[in-house]
Amino acid sequence: MKFRNWFLLILLFLATGINAQIKNPVKFKFTINDLGNNQYEAVLNATMESGWHIYSKDLPEDTGIPTEYKVTGKNIELIGKFTEVGKKHEEFSEAFGGTIVFYSNSAGFKQKFKLKDPTKPADVTSEITYQTCDDRVCLAPNTLEFNQKVTPKGATEEAATEETAGPVKDSVKITETVTENPAKTEATVTETSKLDPKQLKIATIDFKKPLTDCGTASTKVDENYWTYLFLGFIGGLIALLTPCVFPMIPLTVSFFTKGSKNKAKGKRDALIYGFFILLIFVLLSIPFHIIDGIAGNIFNEISTSVWLNIAFFIIFIFFAGSFFGYYDITLPSSIANKSSKAEEAGGIIGIFFMALTLVIVSFSCTGPILGSLLGSAVTGSTNVPMLLTFALAGFGLAWAIVFGLLALFPQALQSLPKSGGWMNTVKVVLGFVELALALKFLSKADLVSKTFFLKRELFIAIWIIVALGLALYLLGFIRFPHDDKKPKISITRKVLGVLGIGFVIYLIQGLIPSDRPKLQLLSGILPPLNVSYFHDEKDGILGMHPEHDFFQAIELAKKEDKPILIDFTGYGCENCRKMEEFVWSEPDILPILQNDVVLASLYVDDKEELPEDQKTKIDLGEGQIKKVKTIGDRWSLFQQVNFNNNSQPHYVLITPDGKVINTPVSGYMPKEDFKKFLECGVNYYKKSK
Repeated sequence: MKFRNWFLLILLFLATGINAQIKNPVKFKFTINDLGNNQYEAVLNATMESGWHIYSKDLPEDTGIPTEYKVTGKNIELIGKFTEVGKKHEEFSEAFGGTIVFYSNSAGFKQKFKLKDPTKPADVTSEITYQTCDDRVCLAPNTLEFNQKVTPKGATEEAATEETAGPVKDSVKITETVTENPAKTEATVTETSKLDPKQLKIATIDFKKPLTDCGTASTKVDENYWTYLFLGFIGGLIALLTPCVFPMIPLTVSFFTKGSKNKAKGKRDALIYGFFILLIFVLLSIPFHIIDGIAGNIFNEISTSVWLNIAFFIIFIFFAGSFFGYYDITLPSSIANKSSKAEEAGGIIGIFFMALTLVIVSFSCTGPILGSLLGSAVTGSTNVPMLLTFALAGFGLAWAIVFGLLALFPQALQSLPKSGGWMNTVKVVLGFVELALALKFLSKADLVSKTFFLKRELFIAIWIIVALGLALYLLGFIRFPHDDKKPKISITRKVLGVLGIGFVIYLIQGLIPSDRPKLQLLSGILPPLNVSYFHDEKDGILGMHPEHDFFQAIELAKKEDKPILIDFTGYGCENCRKMEEFVWSEPDILPILQNDVVLASLYVDDKEELPEDQKTKIDLGEGQIKKVKTIGDRWSLFQQVNFNNNSQPHYVLITPDGKVINTPVSGYMPKEDFKKFLECGVNYYKKSK
């Protein structure tokens, strides 16, 4: 028998030793319902752990692995196609450049059928092929079988093999059968029992004990709530510098500190005023929590809707026009008048309405900034209502701190700059920022619709025009309606203008074809690398052409005297694509992959079939049968048996003689963690030679 045949057999032999490190976040329950009139329904219900999802059968091409459900049996005839049951989610994937469709928490798959001969029993086999992922890793596509027997009342076991038919009965007995292990055929048992692992080269590979542990990396990904709190805080500080808000700071603080006979009470009221500002902005996020509670999928629908993304694009262009000074965006004056009148109530209630009035009358400047935060959060892939709560809390916190500190230290008012044309400059700069952000929504609509009109290079070219326009404005070559006729260009404007030109130069490099991706600072904003005028599938991964066979990688590593980086990946693995585009492509990572290791990318979802003598099945217990029939099944089993892991991406550094160098890592991770993992293994290998 060939070496690779032995290799597969030993993997099957060892498969029963897979320990609890193997992730199994999806549980299945198979039932058959009697619908009457000789019609039945095979139902396979899936329950997923929190944070995990499986893809729908309606998944677009070139994305993940769509779920397939088959029901077979000698005495059954299918009725129609299988259907899915559950709450379907849609979400745009930056990595795939398209919309992914999936189920979280639970899903059901149903297939109707009838018995060809209602007097005979039927062994019904339910087979599902699926892939499950969370926000860090994807697991290898899995194919499981479930068996149950349908026995019409009055039918005997002999009736299943006899040609004579009895009378049709109205009721049936459905029983779950114990499935024997198909892998334990006589031939397989014989070959396995004769197998001597010591005679195999693979047996000398010690995958269990890393030579060093310096490369252990933390792959935990925290929620980005604090990032949005920080972004909201920065947005709040910027909004304070606009003409709608800045002139009101000294007036409001002076009202509290000088308008009260009791200075201590005045400062206390000013602090309460700041607290109410924070509270009002936080309260603005409550409707989004309510909407999410009523229709939890609404934000996914918004983020992946072509028309809503186009609407966001138009809204942001509208915001930009307001910042440029061509018109003002204001709430109806009646709202501000009612709030202002309520201030007369006095006491804490009056202070609350003073804060509310400030928020309302400053809307023409704060509205576009808040709209930017809203658009950014809605098009994210995390908990939108909580992101908005943190963002709005950060926004309000910036205002509360400024008003509160100035109330405690009113003498600081003297150091504030005077109102003037610089505030309009702030608004115009924000207008250019809104133009740049608007293009992101148009790009998403283009990607979701798969029109791919807005290529990466065209996107960059438009940003260059926007950045150049901003630089020319800061240097005084462009004016807008509210600018002074003869503006005085300050040193600050000149410095920012030069920086703007520097940003233009930085963007230009993105227009030049290169084996290495450019503009890493804009990863996740620009269209994916494959949406390009210069992209070709033959270019490989970042210009590299990794080995797709472990044994060939071993031979090459021995020849070149390099360690092997095993990359357990998948064609439908979104997190794998994110690692390749956003981490592998980094200038301090890519040279290591190109020069210091032999890259072996083993695709666990490769559909090319194995030779017939290598195909088999493994009984996983509880009526679940694992099929091994493709190259992807082989590498998936190889990963599980030897590394006690079934998630992708999963990275292992080994020596050419098959020893694990350092602790393997899994999932999408920050660049520094992956770099630490690579440098640890590579440096150890070089020193050990």
